Amino acid sequence: METAYIDKHVSLVNECRAGSRKAQFELYKLYAGAMYNVALRIVNDDAEAEDVLQEAFLDAFNRIADFRQETTFGLWLKQIVINRAINYLRKRKAEFVSIDEVDVAEETAPDPEETALKVEAIKAAVAELPDGYRVVLTLYLFEGYDHEEIAHILKITENTSRSQYMRAKRKLNSLLEMKGVAR
Repeated sequence: METAYIDKHVSLVNECRAGSRKAQFELYKLYAGAMYNVALRIVNDDAEAEDVLQEAFLDAFNRIADFRQETTFGLWLKQIVINRAINYLRKRKAEFVSIDEVDVAEETAPDPEETALKVEAIKAAVAELPDGYRVVLTLYLFEGYDHEEIAHILKITENTSRSQYMRAKRKLNSLLEMKGVAR
């Protein structure tokens, strides 16, 4: 069964195709906040996240004719934002450590007590993670990508994605423990 996407902003998208600046501004107002948060979680820098946001919208509006409406405009824009943010990290030379030769232990189910941690403490600890760890953790946990998709996006192996994720979780837990946030 094929997934059907219903885009409630299809009329704005069509107006953008016709060159309407007003429609572009309306789409920008609708999506800017959420897309900024996506960019910020990946690049971990306010100024860079703003740059990613602006460039992503420029890209989207310049390529609006390429949007085939197979997904919603928001999902299409989110992919552009993620790709732009990852390109910013590549410019910073974020390193992803490959451990293809090492056996990676299977993930265990999350501890229910972990879910009770305070959101602000977790956000602060995630922001302290090295780029490679933070990006994989963000794409996996917050953006919902699986390791195969992450590997494709970041041009790394699935094992590297899994290992970066496992290491990110360990590092995040140790940062939270150092800050006195109980597990």
